[in-house]
Amino acid sequence: MLLVPLCFFLALAADESAALLPDGPGKEVTGKICTECHDTANIRKLRLPRDQWSDKMDEMVDRGAKGTDQEMAAVLDYLTQNFGPDSKIYVNSAPFSELKAILKLTNEETDAVLAYRKQNGNFQQWRDLLKVAALDGKKIEAKKDLLAF
Repeated sequence: MLLVPLCFFLALAADESAALLPDGPGKEVTGKICTECHDTANIRKLRLPRDQWSDKMDEMVDRGAKGTDQEMAAVLDYLTQNFGPDSKIYVNSAPFSELKAILKLTNEETDAVLAYRKQNGNFQQWRDLLKVAALDGKKIEAKKDLLAF
């Protein structure tokens, strides 16, 4: 009896997760295909080159991910563009796992960023992150070129 509400909740969470992906060509199909089995947090915390994204997608296809060749090519392009080694982190939509992994923050620092963002709204520039009391400003300054708002 709990299966239907649980499935609805998981589908809703996946939709919300996909909506927070960076805008660009391939966003919709990436959200559709990738959130069939998981939310986007795992994707967002990785920064892989194209060949490794391709390998990761092959693993997902082996596990049941479905899409046309054209859709899969669009997903690969999207992942490479937005989550490649030199890709920016979208601070205002990044979930806990992405902020922590990419910015090398502690759990406490990551929680503080999320709480500050929730209470004060979106950050406008990297220096706004320095207003987060629990955050080590040197970590943010070192990663400022990776930050997008």
